[in-house]
Amino acid sequence: MEKFFKLKEHHTDAKTEFIAGITSFMTMAYILAVNPRILSAAGMDAGAVFTATAIASAIASIMMALLANLPFVLSAGMGLNAYFAYTVVLNMGYSWQMALAAVFVEGVIFIILSLTNVREAIFNAIPPTLKLGVSVGFGLFITFIGLQNAHVVVDGATLVTLFSFKSSLVNGTFNSEGITVVLAILGVLITAVLVIKNVKGNILFGIVITWLLGILCQLVGLYQPNPEAGFYSLIPSGIIAMPASVAPTFMHLDLSKVASLEFLVVVFAFLFVDVFDTLGTLIGCASKADMLDEEGKLPGIKGALLADAIGTTVGAVLGTSTITTFGESASGIAEGGKTGLTSIVVAGFFLLALFFSPLFLAIPSFATAPALIVVGFFMMQQVAKLDWNDMLTAIPAFICIIAMAFTYSISEGISFGIMSHSIIHLATGNGKKVSALMYVLTIVFILKYILI
Repeated sequence: MEKFFKLKEHHTDAKTEFIAGITSFMTMAYILAVNPRILSAAGMDAGAVFTATAIASAIASIMMALLANLPFVLSAGMGLNAYFAYTVVLNMGYSWQMALAAVFVEGVIFIILSLTNVREAIFNAIPPTLKLGVSVGFGLFITFIGLQNAHVVVDGATLVTLFSFKSSLVNGTFNSEGITVVLAILGVLITAVLVIKNVKGNILFGIVITWLLGILCQLVGLYQPNPEAGFYSLIPSGIIAMPASVAPTFMHLDLSKVASLEFLVVVFAFLFVDVFDTLGTLIGCASKADMLDEEGKLPGIKGALLADAIGTTVGAVLGTSTITTFGESASGIAEGGKTGLTSIVVAGFFLLALFFSPLFLAIPSFATAPALIVVGFFMMQQVAKLDWNDMLTAIPAFICIIAMAFTYSISEGISFGIMSHSIIHLATGNGKKVSALMYVLTIVFILKYILI
């Protein structure tokens, strides 16, 4: 392990990497339950999707370790799976087989773009100040995900509002939803104390302690499962279960409409979101871990992008939506993960989940939410590196930050950041400071918003 992953060179050890790996996995294990639920709405076999998601995630994470030696982990991207099921299949009327074909074609294009250094060139073209903006915006983004997963913030008249304990007591949902909000808030405080005390494995311990508190609440009757409302038992129904066959989705690719305009539009939509979601995640996590060099480049990025592309292609063949680099990688990085050994550990847990699904699927979102919120705090620290007196670069970074958080999209945040950076520089007579590729990306983004 030392020779391959170069642990000493990266100032880490096997124990730290293992803790980082299990932390990343626990914060993202929810995808094994959520992805089958979403894709089954498109008519896909839920059991097969579960197996496909676990295997594709493991393969992609292993490729990340082998090709890049970076602690990033991958699985079926949230948002992309919803677009797959609800937009492409249910709204546009395409079959899920055609949607899988679009994901497969997207993956092949990704591999080509990665091997020809196009995606790497895009990463390197983004200026350092905008990379900082992406990192900070990413921190707000995953914090918002944590708050939503825990139901601390919910839909309301102001689009987003604080959960109402009074209403939950009146309508009788306190013992299902309300108590999980309380537990999530306690989890944030517990994790914060562990971080301040510099306890090794603080984020992982925060997840486990919050989960155990939830189990205790269920045992005494304070928490009452309500599956219809999405609140399940916190106590595992078992330990071992055999994985479902992947046969119902394996190689079910319908390429009959590959030459149609509609198919190409779907492919581009997948392609756009995945390219910039991945770049945003890599920038955000790498910036926090000080992995970027003096020029703002990420050593090993070509391998990381290729791993992402291979994961998408393999996932489509197995029968799941786009595989992409997960923002939850930041939780493992915050625990000290610095090499591909972290990714190997996560891959191992995805494979274990195939046989121990009752245990892993019992991990509740309110227990992992505090981890995302605290990691968001770590990511926000990058805001201090921005020169707020340099309006020329600070304003585009600010636009990137707020767009990423308030549009609930990493890719939209990067789009707005790049467009504002190029246009503001050009309008103030500083156009020569912007690279040609940044202008090309700006034009592409503008056309995307006009035409799609």
